[in-house]
Amino acid sequence: MTARSLSKGANVPVDCLALRVELVWSHGPGVPDVDASALLLTSAGRVRDDGDFVFYNQPRHASEAVTHLGKQSAVGVTRDTIAVDLRLLDSEVERVALCASADDGTFGQVPGLALRLLDAASGGELARFDMTADTETAFIGGELYLRRGQWKFRAVGQGYASGLAGLATEFGIAVDEPPSDTMPPTTAVQVPPAVPASSALPGAPRLGKGEERLPVDMRKRLSLRKEQVAVSLRKHGAEGVVARVVLVLDASGSMSFLYTRGVVADVVERMAAIAAQLDDDGEMQAWTFASQPARLPDLRLGELPDWLRLHVRVGQVGLFRRNKRPRGLEAAQVDMRTVGIQNEEQRVIAEVRSYVAQNPTSAPTLVLFFSDGGVYRNAEIEHELRAAVEEPIFWQFVGLGRSNYGVLERFDSLQGRRVDNVGFFAVDDISTVPDQELYDRLLSEFPSWTASARQAGIL
Repeated sequence: MTARSLSKGANVPVDCLALRVELVWSHGPGVPDVDASALLLTSAGRVRDDGDFVFYNQPRHASEAVTHLGKQSAVGVTRDTIAVDLRLLDSEVERVALCASADDGTFGQVPGLALRLLDAASGGELARFDMTADTETAFIGGELYLRRGQWKFRAVGQGYASGLAGLATEFGIAVDEPPSDTMPPTTAVQVPPAVPASSALPGAPRLGKGEERLPVDMRKRLSLRKEQVAVSLRKHGAEGVVARVVLVLDASGSMSFLYTRGVVADVVERMAAIAAQLDDDGEMQAWTFASQPARLPDLRLGELPDWLRLHVRVGQVGLFRRNKRPRGLEAAQVDMRTVGIQNEEQRVIAEVRSYVAQNPTSAPTLVLFFSDGGVYRNAEIEHELRAAVEEPIFWQFVGLGRSNYGVLERFDSLQGRRVDNVGFFAVDDISTVPDQELYDRLLSEFPSWTASARQAGIL
């Protein structure tokens, strides 16, 4: 393939499979910052999930086929580069859209804008598309596409006035962006039906620290749930056990629907009952994670309503706008842009392990880990969980829906561990699972691990 200067709509065959795509422009005073990105699309012209979007906040695709390499500037010219290895693309991917976005300006203010297709091995230019623009803030500059077994490159030059977030939404990316001058909407908490007093279990636990400050309905739900947790522990011979409880919440892009429906907030309220029953101070340490982990403030029972409002969140105003703190964000809140949108479970597992090691206690630690799947870092996750076998931590993973849970689902069958330190189950819709059934499943393996860990000298 020899170098060609393409006009809009023209295409050329691509003979080499390892490519670099350079977005090039002349920088200077008054020129907006420009970013390259890529969307991996199926035959339907849509992404499969948010992981198929490669950009500055998510620079590497799980398949390693597409990578955002970043910017270089010299002699008044800036290049932002995307590496594409067509050999590594999943079979469902038939197009790679090569995109650009302008921050704090339009492409009409960007001189010398061009898209260059290069042979990654030799660095030789295979094709070039010089683009002109006006008021657009996002562009599809070109695309690599598969046609009858042959990869080709097309000069597209399609502009959007809605920025990178608007362009991504067009192709199926979930973007949760409330109005910029307001806080994200308060997550609704699903309230289960009232339980008649006659159905209350005997021996109701006393109020824990701060519970008297809860709204009456929430306090009643918590009291009943604590009783149900106690029943589950008795069933498994663990009555009176004390444990540190840690909560981990998936905040990847695919979780947006579960957050906006209030499902995650309801899960947190139900988990608070486990901490209230097991933990000697009734507090629960908490993390959220996607591409990166983030420690949340400890959940104290008396602060539960405000904690749900402030910290049960996914996505962020200005997800695609760096260096700008969202308006109305309170000091204790995590800026969710720093968390990203992809699944990197091994990073939060490592951070929780580090916290437990640095904050030893005589009680074991129970980690309640909620995710909707999309697991792909199997080797790294397995390494972390195998290393954690000798640590006083039991990892209870819960899958929220039908998805790929990878090594988390297979861990029970993995050999070579002194004790089984991992539990896993998945449910189609956790909001339909009764409290007693949920607690029975969550606490079914923790007591037996506790006994095995003591026998092995881990506890």
